[in-house]
Amino acid sequence: MSKRDFYEVLGVGRDASEREVKKAYKRLAMKFHPDRNPGDKEAEASFKEVKEAYEILTDSDKKAAYDQFGHAGVDPNRGGGGHGGADFGDVFGDVFGDIFGGGRRGGGQRQAARGSDLRYNLELSLEEAVKGLSKELRIPTLVACEPCDGSGAKKGSKPTTCGTCHGQGQVQMRQGFFAVQQACPTCHGRGKIIKDPCNKCHGEGRVEKSKTLSVKIPAGVDNGDRIRLSGEGEAGEYGAPPGDLYVQVSVREHAIFQRDGNNLYCEVPISFSKAALGGEIEVPTLDGKVNLKIPTETQTGRMFRMRGKGVKSVRSHAVGDLLCKVVMETPVNLNERQKELLVEFEATLTGQSKKHSPKADGFFDGVKKFFQDLNS
Repeated sequence: MSKRDFYEVLGVGRDASEREVKKAYKRLAMKFHPDRNPGDKEAEASFKEVKEAYEILTDSDKKAAYDQFGHAGVDPNRGGGGHGGADFGDVFGDVFGDIFGGGRRGGGQRQAARGSDLRYNLELSLEEAVKGLSKELRIPTLVACEPCDGSGAKKGSKPTTCGTCHGQGQVQMRQGFFAVQQACPTCHGRGKIIKDPCNKCHGEGRVEKSKTLSVKIPAGVDNGDRIRLSGEGEAGEYGAPPGDLYVQVSVREHAIFQRDGNNLYCEVPISFSKAALGGEIEVPTLDGKVNLKIPTETQTGRMFRMRGKGVKSVRSHAVGDLLCKVVMETPVNLNERQKELLVEFEATLTGQSKKHSPKADGFFDGVKKFFQDLNS
């Protein structure tokens, strides 16, 4: 099967910069990486294809040969540039070091990995999210072992540099023209050997422990907001910096209010007589009840804005509004006298629809015209 064009493989144009090529490779290699697709032969083949394209297009000499002669210009069997000098470990580490904790090792010592970030899902009521509060969180995590101070070695001793990998944490294995790096089998990628491990952490340098944190939730947080607590994640390897803790906020659905940004919405039922004659009704807010003046002849669905009764923004400190939609409620369970009064009232409207029900009159006039036009 003929090889696909390398630019097509990465989904970039022929004038793409090296940065654009790296960005495309990073995205595709993450998608097809064998660790993310165990046992998937198609993904493995795609990963190799993407990697080969990246190696060629980020090497100025090979790229020039490829641009001029195509695949023949970089085919090692034809005496071209080929892959003879390509180091898979270097390419992989250069692009993915920040994601998988690797990076170029060169001849230097392996750096202990920073601790993992943690996430805590915190559910709040709408009132708690709007007003803010302090919460006690119990977080299961890994902390630095106290007896060995995170080194993994028993007090009075120290870890020694691994003699197999010389502290790099990886060894190279050559497979044809590929040089593949893998974790050192002696130190298991740590770069150091602990001959006399700590009795408490057994040489790991970290132990499992639950810690309690007091977290201040600012007023105005919304569903999906994240609060970052620097250094409150897992302890790093052998004294490396700890990760961070991210508190993910979710807000429970409220029985009365709906939130949209800094504004609150609610529906307020009113009686037919109140809508027609006007008056005052009590409206709930998160700070208690307030009176809302209803004008005469108010129609159902009308929206009233109560300024400053919404949510204070956690970012700009601007305060939103409360928007109340009045919904006229049809009376139920009427007694005979009430029914008689409604019949009498309806009779007084006979022949005066335009005066008392302009919307209904206009609607039925429109329906009548529609059918006339349809039949003409």
